[in-house]
Amino acid sequence: MSEGKRAPLPHDFHPPVAAFTVVSDDIAPGGVLKDAQVYAAGNTSPQLRWEGFPPGTKSFAVTCFDPDAPTGSGFWHWVLFDIPASVTELPAGAGSGSFEGLPAGAVHVRNDYGSKDFGGAAPPAGDPAHRYVFTVYAVDSEKLGPDSDASPAAIGFNLRFHTLGRAQLIGEYAAPAAG
Repeated sequence: MSEGKRAPLPHDFHPPVAAFTVVSDDIAPGGVLKDAQVYAAGNTSPQLRWEGFPPGTKSFAVTCFDPDAPTGSGFWHWVLFDIPASVTELPAGAGSGSFEGLPAGAVHVRNDYGSKDFGGAAPPAGDPAHRYVFTVYAVDSEKLGPDSDASPAAIGFNLRFHTLGRAQLIGEYAAPAAG
């Protein structure tokens, strides 16, 4: 990531959809991620709660994406879908560890660390702060279609065509400089 120029946010090029609200006890909008959400520290998925999603929502998906990763294509930290429409909150840790609080039927796909769970922030030491975009999608079907072997890009493709509404929360994190 070059100093002064930031990558676009993940939804900048998607069709507009209804906005709704997502909040977290663990992430303040625009704030610094806590150690619990850092890969080398707690590596725990944050608590998320959402409301105001559009009528007709039949399920939800949750992602965490770092558009500032030095890859040319960002970095997927978390991709979870087929969350039942009756679920409007995930407790801290639902996407990591023993998956306590993960709703029945929800599906994880492999993140860019190669695991099917939440992977915390881990920007290169000395990089400017990276943005971690937590997005909740209101989906028009109970099952998105792909299974847990799909790639994050395939899930993103399906979400582009099945999203009724979207809420996002952005936290930032910079690793301490080496040395």
